[in-house]
Amino acid sequence: MHCAGCMAKVERALGAVPGVVAARVNLTARQVRVEHDPAVTMPALMDALGNVGFASQPRGEELAPPPSAVKPLLAPLAVAGFACMNVMLLSVSIWSGADGSTKVLFHWLSALIGVPAILYAGMPFFTSAWSALSKRTTNMDVPISIGVTLATALSLYETATHGKDAWFDGTLMLLLFLLAGRALDAAMRDRARAGVDALLRQAAPGAMVVARDGGLEWLPATDLVPGLVMRVAAGERLAADGELIAGASRFDQSLLTGESAPVAAGVGDPVLAGTLNIDAPVDVRVTAAGQGTTLAEIARLMEASGQVRSAYVRIADRASRLYAPAVHTLAALTFAGWMIAGAGVHQSLVIAIAVLIITCPCALGLAVPVAQVVACSALMKQGVMVKDGSALERLASVDRALLDKTGTLTMGRPLPDPATLDALPADAAVVALGLASHSRHPLSRALVEALVARGVTPAALTEVQEQAGQGVRAQWNGAAVALHRPEAASGIATALDIAGQPARLITFADRLRPETDRALAEMRALGIEPAILSGDNAAAVADVGQATGLAAQGNASPADKQAAIAALQADGHKVLMAGDGLNDGPALSAANASIAPGTASDVGRQTADFVFLGDALTAIPRTIRAARRTMRVVQENFVLAIGYNVLAVPLAMAGYVTPLIAAAAMSTSSLIVIANSLRLVRAAK
Repeated sequence: MHCAGCMAKVERALGAVPGVVAARVNLTARQVRVEHDPAVTMPALMDALGNVGFASQPRGEELAPPPSAVKPLLAPLAVAGFACMNVMLLSVSIWSGADGSTKVLFHWLSALIGVPAILYAGMPFFTSAWSALSKRTTNMDVPISIGVTLATALSLYETATHGKDAWFDGTLMLLLFLLAGRALDAAMRDRARAGVDALLRQAAPGAMVVARDGGLEWLPATDLVPGLVMRVAAGERLAADGELIAGASRFDQSLLTGESAPVAAGVGDPVLAGTLNIDAPVDVRVTAAGQGTTLAEIARLMEASGQVRSAYVRIADRASRLYAPAVHTLAALTFAGWMIAGAGVHQSLVIAIAVLIITCPCALGLAVPVAQVVACSALMKQGVMVKDGSALERLASVDRALLDKTGTLTMGRPLPDPATLDALPADAAVVALGLASHSRHPLSRALVEALVARGVTPAALTEVQEQAGQGVRAQWNGAAVALHRPEAASGIATALDIAGQPARLITFADRLRPETDRALAEMRALGIEPAILSGDNAAAVADVGQATGLAAQGNASPADKQAAIAALQADGHKVLMAGDGLNDGPALSAANASIAPGTASDVGRQTADFVFLGDALTAIPRTIRAARRTMRVVQENFVLAIGYNVLAVPLAMAGYVTPLIAAAAMSTSSLIVIANSLRLVRAAK
């Protein structure tokens, strides 16, 4: 499948099968999801697709991801570009006045270079066209293939008969522009496919299982079943959902819940696949494995959302169903009209070929992808990566923004309270830095960063020991010192003990991103109403909501976030989701457009349409402004492309355009569209 025309054809073919309720195509994953009665068989569905020219196979749970859509186009694109440059050099000599035997020689050299290149570079179009024609249907590649074939055959005839013109250069130029537009679009779709794969990689590949005789055996995750007992060491991720039956530890669930603080779990508590065991080894009885885990459920939600989103049809694709029959009709009428007028087969065929070439939708096809590429480059220079170029179109229309708290509105990492650090005596600060520097715990690293920034130098410690989950202990000038987890604290904190001194509590809190107030004000100025939608606890979310003046909802599960987005969309709103965690994956997929910070989880970065690399939240309104400028340029491109066809087609039908001029005109229209798109180099300023 290449465009919305293909998608519509697949869905119509399956919809015509008795017993099929609905069919939804996912262009990015090259899959179609079919809802049908139990009586409908898989061969019946595959036959329906085969009858309209699409080979298919059932998708298995462990099926490998589809191959890259862009790789098969790279070699034909390179061949077309290389051959086009060489044939153009020969054509320039002919245009400059070369005649006689020199002209004949150059035409034959053009044929020797051009014909093999045309056969190879045109293979993606020839194969697709033949597949459609063999099933007695048509697609956009049919008129392209007919035009290329006729132009090449007529050029060979002109060369063999020492005619005036040959159009190998125009044919190669046509293929070059067509392949370039298709490769740009395929590259964007390849980038959008990795979200679910990245999500499933968060689970461990296997686990150490306790046998009935007490022995240990490592099993891959695919062999785990409910009832088995996993022994999970500190520092390992869980390969399946389960219930703690021995030991106690803390688990980093930030990828699933968005909570930055580890969650303590004891005997009887549930634990989830993909979470990280931090403190101590535990035994976990498996309750769900493989496709039954919470992690796999989130992946399914993401995939389902991707299918809904992929139904968004771009303007250029909407014309695809009308393009082929319209071009065939125009070319046939032109040929018939000139034959009736007595022009003869040769002249009538030349004019009909000119019509086929000049109506090629190159400019129309480039209107979107070229503007996207230029805008994506401009955003990259401003620290914003665009994962899916078509998302610029969706982002331009958003009027609601849902922002996750931890890691999106905030920096996503606890930082020491400045007032607490100000209250530390100088000797306590140097000891705290010395102790923290011996640990890789997130709180210790944050404390080191803050104290070093204040110019504190670490104390010289001896007998330093770190106990997992308890803290760091040492000797300083003969006195025992420790930086450890406090007995009780209302928030995230660490306790500093120095023998002979009162214990001190160093509190930590997440901080809002820089320029948050400005970013929110700019979003409102753009007509977008922001709100907070987070999986964090309600109290923490309410605090941030009060600080930013935003409506806030906490304790939201992945399904809750998806439902909130669906409710807004049902009311006619276009939703932007900004999130960073694994738990935000389904919401990022379900939203009309999505953005994640560069500090996001692998899943967040893979799933989001945009990723901003800096700390400032102003990247969000900057990206929205760039998207809206891009869509204005895209609309201008469509006006230029359609205007070109309105002017060029009548001239070609009237016989005022040769195939060579038609190819040049087609290329010129494409160049005009590209030049207009280059105005977007400053789109992200």
